[in-house]
Amino acid sequence: MMIVDTLVQGILLGGLYALFAAGLSLVFGIMRLVNLAHGDLIVFAAYLILIGVSALGLSPFVAALVAAPLMFIAGWLLQSLVLNRVLGKDILPPLLVTFGLSVALQNGLLEAFSADSRRIPAGTLEGASLDLGVVTVGVMPLLTFGSAILVIVALNAVFYQTALGRAFRATSDDPVTASLMGIEPKRVFAVATGLAMVVVTVAALYLGMRANFDPSIGPARLLYAFEAVIIGGLGSLWGTLAGGIIIGVAQTLGAAINPEWQILAGHLAFLAVLLVRPRGLFPRAVD
Repeated sequence: MMIVDTLVQGILLGGLYALFAAGLSLVFGIMRLVNLAHGDLIVFAAYLILIGVSALGLSPFVAALVAAPLMFIAGWLLQSLVLNRVLGKDILPPLLVTFGLSVALQNGLLEAFSADSRRIPAGTLEGASLDLGVVTVGVMPLLTFGSAILVIVALNAVFYQTALGRAFRATSDDPVTASLMGIEPKRVFAVATGLAMVVVTVAALYLGMRANFDPSIGPARLLYAFEAVIIGGLGSLWGTLAGGIIIGVAQTLGAAINPEWQILAGHLAFLAVLLVRPRGLFPRAVD
């Protein structure tokens, strides 16, 4: 029974990692941009939700609904005013800019909120659980996993069933040809980044309710997101969920053997998948 419980907890943990990774996967799939500030933007959104809860008295979910459009606007402005200026064949300028943004966000959050760890209060949800007979699972991990599936379903629906999604795919495949067809790649990129920031807000909600956070944890969230994206295959949203689950299961199995091995086990699983499938499990296309 212990192994079943460990596997279930790992799968549910994978839902959180998939939420971390979904926005990163979306942005990379459309504009081939690795946003090194992605983890810090998750932490920034978590603080934004925390302000809504502590200062305005909102529930965490309502605070996230308020924060989501603000994060969309922030993503739009970031892409329009900064990242669009450095996108090109050379991948180094966007990496340097997003690295600088990461450092600025960490220091800004440290100045505004100090190094003390915080947590978004979730009330009775924090300790709520369901007895499924074989295993007992927390309501919060179940909500997290369900939200990850809903987010990926929604992103796939946008990507493959809407005019915006057709613009995303056309711009991703060939920005020059797309521009000749009347699509503005820079505007499409701005919408994509804004949408990714909405996903970041969902990830921040569950990060803040499930664990303590502080201004310095962003790079670790980026690492988990990056590993999930690479395991799943670049540009594959369902692959991102699979990647998150693999990391989550590896971590819980490692922790069951020795608590000190939890993080290491996730990284070893990442390396093992790379050795077998260097392009990930479900790469969207051959470049």
